[in-house]
Amino acid sequence: MTDAVRNGADRHPDRAAFVYLHEDGLGMRAEELSYAELDLRARAVATRLRHASKGDATRPVLLLYPPTLDFVTAFLGCFYAGRTAIPAPLPDEPGERLARVSGILRDADVGAVLTLPQYRQAIGAWLVASGEQDVVCLSTGADEDDGADADLWTAPRLRGTDTAFLQYSSGSTSEPKGVMVTHANLAANQEAIRSAMKTPQGVVAGSWLPLYHDMGLIGMTLQPLWVGGTSVQMSPISFIKQPARWLRMIHDYRVEGTASPNFGYELCVRRVSEEQSAGLDLSCLRVALNGAEPVRADTLRAFVRRFADTGLRPEALLPCYGLAENTLLVSASDPDAPHLELTVDAQALERDELRPARTDRPSRTLVGCGRATDTEVLIVDPMTRRVLPAGQVGEIWLRGPSVAAGYWNRSELTAETFRAVTADGRTGYFRTGDLGSLLDEELYVTGRIKEMLIQHGRNLYPQDIEQAVQESGESFRRGGGAVFSVTDEASDRAHVVVVQELRARANVNEESLAHLAASVQALLSRQFQLPAVSVVLVRPGVIRKTTSGKTQRTLMRRLFADGALPVLHQRLAPAVAARPPATDPAPEPTTAGSPRR
Repeated sequence: MTDAVRNGADRHPDRAAFVYLHEDGLGMRAEELSYAELDLRARAVATRLRHASKGDATRPVLLLYPPTLDFVTAFLGCFYAGRTAIPAPLPDEPGERLARVSGILRDADVGAVLTLPQYRQAIGAWLVASGEQDVVCLSTGADEDDGADADLWTAPRLRGTDTAFLQYSSGSTSEPKGVMVTHANLAANQEAIRSAMKTPQGVVAGSWLPLYHDMGLIGMTLQPLWVGGTSVQMSPISFIKQPARWLRMIHDYRVEGTASPNFGYELCVRRVSEEQSAGLDLSCLRVALNGAEPVRADTLRAFVRRFADTGLRPEALLPCYGLAENTLLVSASDPDAPHLELTVDAQALERDELRPARTDRPSRTLVGCGRATDTEVLIVDPMTRRVLPAGQVGEIWLRGPSVAAGYWNRSELTAETFRAVTADGRTGYFRTGDLGSLLDEELYVTGRIKEMLIQHGRNLYPQDIEQAVQESGESFRRGGGAVFSVTDEASDRAHVVVVQELRARANVNEESLAHLAASVQALLSRQFQLPAVSVVLVRPGVIRKTTSGKTQRTLMRRLFADGALPVLHQRLAPAVAARPPATDPAPEPTTAGSPRR
């Protein structure tokens, strides 16, 4: 990656490597960074990092920045210094974000922290309060990264097996873990993305995704650099406030490639007004990836219909599958062909089979996530480790040059997860924990093993239940639900719980809430044969999400068990209501020294 940036600086020094759109009143103000400036500032960061390091210079470097171009120069500065970078969210408020970054600090044995000057004092105090007195805290930025330091830079000696950065998982089902992405992994996956997306030299990409998340970092930030292109970016908050800004970015900068989880496309359909979309020209968009959470066929169709008059090509919407442990991309649809959809018999899917839908029985529509590029994909029975034939649902196993080296400082978990062996003796596979099936080499992802609901011998997917609830009435907020099961210890029986947000304007008097809860129970009894489901109704914003928009169902289960949900109304099955409160609630995170904006 360092070579790619240096080549860009040599060949087209004045070309914009990055354009960042800052909020400026009602509009957006552009800040540009050329390839020459990017190279200069990255060399300056690297030089200062080398000179200021205390003790072991091989310890990772934690990057704590708001989503701006300063993060990009600091990240690449670590590469230029031969140091392992750790992208992380700025802990600018107490709560889960601070707790997560504190966990990363401890787990990774961080040697240095890079941030902006205005955050340095508060982060330094936080490091001292955390007992990390030997961790150096440096500030970077346009005023700090001067040319004098850059002139002292010398290229590091790097091997393909060296860890380029640690991608900490967002923790949708478990505690975050540091994925060791090597320089060879990164180069392999960048080539896989370029091949799968048919990315042209000099591409213009545009995104609002977090820079510390794998899709935003590797797909939308580093891929354009890999091919000498330009990355146009804005903050996730700017997008959430006004989703039309994303589409306006595509129009203004003639963006050819973009990406978002499913909810981003859904948000545009619901919240971009006719006035905002008037005059938009999206014909430039070749690739609009949809991944990081279940891809819904109805969302793809609704987005194409809503923006059909903008020149949007339906083929541009590309379902894909990827994860940090494979650096990023595993598979994607063909950008020159329509994506595949498969409507299957719902009862057969509950038995882990893809069977054609029947007119006399419920069905489910699955979206194909394309074919793998540089990665071998197997579908394996997670219990017997037997490789399953086409059309059977099992755990997705991966092997190839993009598969990461393992989890940082977790040798046992790495051996168990990254060195899996099939029943017939094939070795060296990564176990994703995701469920899916291959049919004519197309990958269909169906869910997560840890989130599967097993009811009377049937395998039910929580996202199917969540979607059914949210589509059943205008009062329910789209994307604002979490379905999980809790166990009744007396009978050892699993009971389904639905936590669902209401829309901000929904009627919340006791009578209407009781009616809504009863309607959810009736719907799930009728559609999924689930009697006596427990229903918890909450306000908007209660459902916890990862940085990529995945619902944190495991965390929601724990909050429910701890009695920590702000409930508007609940209708619980007797066995669920009688469960004793959790005996080991999660501790409150410390807020000592937390930096504030």
